[in-house]
This record gives sequence, C-alpha cells and structure tokens, in this order.
Amino acid sequence: MSSADDQELAKKLSNPVASLISVPFQLNYDEDVGAGNGERFQLNIQPVIPFGISKDWNLISRTIFPIVSQNDVVPSEGSQFGTGDTVQSLFFSPKAPTASGLIWGVGPVFLLPTASENTLGSEKWGAGPTGVVLRQSGPWTVGMLANHIWDYAGDSHRNDINSTFLQPFTSYTTPAAWTYTVNSESTYDWEANQWSAPVNFQITKLTSLGSQPFSVGGGLRYWVESPDDSGPDGWGVRLIATLLFPE
Repeated sequence: MSSADDQELAKKLSNPVASLISVPFQLNYDEDVGAGNGERFQLNIQPVIPFGISKDWNLISRTIFPIVSQNDVVPSEGSQFGTGDTVQSLFFSPKAPTASGLIWGVGPVFLLPTASENTLGSEKWGAGPTGVVLRQSGPWTVGMLANHIWDYAGDSHRNDINSTFLQPFTSYTTPAAWTYTVNSESTYDWEANQWSAPVNFQITKLTSLGSQPFSVGGGLRYWVESPDDSGPDGWGVRLIATLLFPE
C-alpha cells in the first residue's frame, strides 16, 4: 500500500463505525485499585465487524470481552484471574457522511454476565441505547461515543446498574500513519453518584507483516476521578495491537 493508503486506513481505526473489520487487543494496567490498593491487568479483546444491510446502511458490531488478572483488589479475597462481563454494541450507521461531513451511528448496547468469578463481574444482564458522532477533516478525527446501561435481570443481591458511559476522542494521523490520540472513557454511576474518569494519551503506528496490516502502540492514562472503594488511582499503562482486514 502507498503511504496515502496507510494514512487512510489508520484514520479508519479512529472511526468507531468505519466499514472495516478490525480486532484490537488492548492491555491495560492500573494500580492502587479498590479498597485493597491492589493492581489489575485487563486484556480487552474488541472485534469490530461491519455488515452491509442495504445500499446505504451498515450494521456495526462492536464487542468488548475482558480477561482480567487482579491482586489485592477485593479485601481478603487475594488474587483472581478470569473473564469479565462482555459489552456488546450494535450501531446502525449510514455508509456515507452527511452533507456537513458528520459520521454517526445509533443502536442498542447489551451487558452480558460472562464473568468467570463473581468478583470480576456484576452478575447482571443489562441493556440500553448507544450512539456515536464524529467528523474527520484532513488528518483530524474528533467525536464522541456514549451509551447508557440499566440492568434488567440477574442476581438481586448485587448492586443495581444505572450507568452512563462517555468517550470523547480526538486523534491526529500523520502521512506516515502515526496516530496520536487523546480520549476519556468516563462512566457515571447514577446509583452511587460517582465518576470513574481516566484521560488516555496514546500513540499507534500502522504497519504490515507481509500482506497483513496491523497497528501497534501504547500510552499512559491518568485517573482524574474514581470510586475510593473500587476504582484505580494515579497513572496507568495501555498497550494496543490491532489486526485489520480491509475489504
């Protein structure tokens, strides 16, 4: 591929509803987590699969499946390793931007209780609306992804879920297919009236191995706000590797 093709493909990775099959592997490390001031490694496997459902519309499936290893996060519980709860989003999105250049998608989001241990998940089923809107102009991508999840079934002894997720993002992609991104992945818990609000700074590079394009990178994040009894504190680290399957 030419450098222009590389830049365009890298920009598609900044678009959550791009017509591009991708499989990101996102490894996060946080410390001072929870009341036990423990540490957590979380690998998010996040396949994105677009389906053309008509001449003008796509259905974009975005999945977040976490694998977690944590230590001293839950007091007196020691270490845990296993899967967490899955978040499954579906976006109905026009194939072409609007006349003003906006790219958007809306649909449902589901919370699936796939945690292998009760300390790694909510033991609740949840659902709600999700949406994304962005604009790409030259090397810049600016937008917002959001959802809201309520629980509707599951263990009645566990905390209710009523949470809003906000992900504002800005990225800049160079002609050499380097992408610099700043975003937040903030959640507001309406039951506890608490924010979990990290700010992420990351750099990725599009490259290829033979005919297989992929993106690699990493960055730092800082927790501006998090619950004292369950959230991380201070700085964290993120590593990212993404396989791409362009049409």
